[in-house]
Amino acid sequence: MSKLWGFHNSDLEQSLPAIASSLSHSQGLSTLCYLRERRRVISDVRRTFCLFVTFDLLFISLLWIIELNIGKGIQDNLKEEIISYSFQTSFFDIFLLAFFRFSVLLLGYAVLRLRHWWVIAITTLVSSGFLIVKVIFSDLLNKGAFGYLLPIVSFVLAWLETWFLDFKVLPQETEEEKWYLAAQAAVACGPSLYSGAVSDGQFYSPPESVAGSDDSDEELMGKRTLTDEEREYVRQGKVAMEMLDQILAQEENWTFERCNEFGDTICSFEVPYHGRIFILKAVLQCSAEIIYQEMILQPEKMVLWNKTLLACQILQRVDDNTSISYDVAAGAVGGVVSPRDFVNVRRIERRRDRYISSGMATVHSSRPPTSKYVRAENGPGGFVALRCPTNPHLCTLIWILNTDLKGRLPRYLINQSLGATMTEFVFHLRKRVMEVTARS
Repeated sequence: MSKLWGFHNSDLEQSLPAIASSLSHSQGLSTLCYLRERRRVISDVRRTFCLFVTFDLLFISLLWIIELNIGKGIQDNLKEEIISYSFQTSFFDIFLLAFFRFSVLLLGYAVLRLRHWWVIAITTLVSSGFLIVKVIFSDLLNKGAFGYLLPIVSFVLAWLETWFLDFKVLPQETEEEKWYLAAQAAVACGPSLYSGAVSDGQFYSPPESVAGSDDSDEELMGKRTLTDEEREYVRQGKVAMEMLDQILAQEENWTFERCNEFGDTICSFEVPYHGRIFILKAVLQCSAEIIYQEMILQPEKMVLWNKTLLACQILQRVDDNTSISYDVAAGAVGGVVSPRDFVNVRRIERRRDRYISSGMATVHSSRPPTSKYVRAENGPGGFVALRCPTNPHLCTLIWILNTDLKGRLPRYLINQSLGATMTEFVFHLRKRVMEVTARS
């Protein structure tokens, strides 16, 4: 297995001599703009933390209200615990403690968006100290179950918030910051040795553009003016292509998952704002041009041999490099995961040693969501077919699968489904390659 893994690495290094340097300066700036937009939005893990802090306040409030309804009634108990407040017998200060945590934590981590632990350290220290003193010197333990329940719940919630921030929120956002800095470093490397798509395919025919050129897409095409909607599709396609390049540039950070009997390897990688993605690398006994013809150039025909795909339709061809497709993926894991449908913007480029098809989820008026399928979403990803520099009858296929299946599926089932789909796809692709090569 190690030999196969080493072969893949060497093959990739030869066929991608400098993927990190293949980003043009203008492409890199677009990627940075995309990442900056995402950084302005509060991260998903921080949003979850803020929801948990809100839950803390609401849960303590609910328990206190239940306690107030016991005995004399809520009005009499409110007067006794607030107006005639007594440290020894009142639960009001535990509610105020929860409100203190809520206010300070949301101010620090939602409004000011601090990236340090000192704020929660203060709230947890104050909460723990106060509750310990309250239990020791008060008479709450003589007031029944709530005398035990409220202090314990408040103490546990305070420490759960500390754990979640320290072990989930801050580390994940640190990784996202590293990703952003890596993107900046890639842009700082300057323009690539070559940029733009080389026009010799049937699907597109734009002339090469000079890096940093201000020529519009319409001028390069020499055809027609794009509408605002079409311009947005083109922009999305370029963002997907640039993000795919960024993922390829960080191969050393990929985590090896498994390898099958054919030597195909599946890796995983955490992408900021998109979560865990899967990457398949497979060496195929055919030229990269065959992969280009069978997968990239004619995606509609993949349903004839790809059993993991139920339907594929090109909804709109925006320009020579960009199109909108509608795909229906077959169910997986023995039918536990039902079929999903996708609407994707696709961008195709041909470069010196590889063909690339990138894509990501988009919206198209002709294919709104229906009740027949669960509408899933793809993040930036796609296919790369790499020529082998030493053997024209070999190529390396890289599939970056970045998808959100939606629905209420457990994470382990999603990972199992995606891995099985990738392995099955390559199995069918090998059969198709054998048929094509046999005919030729």
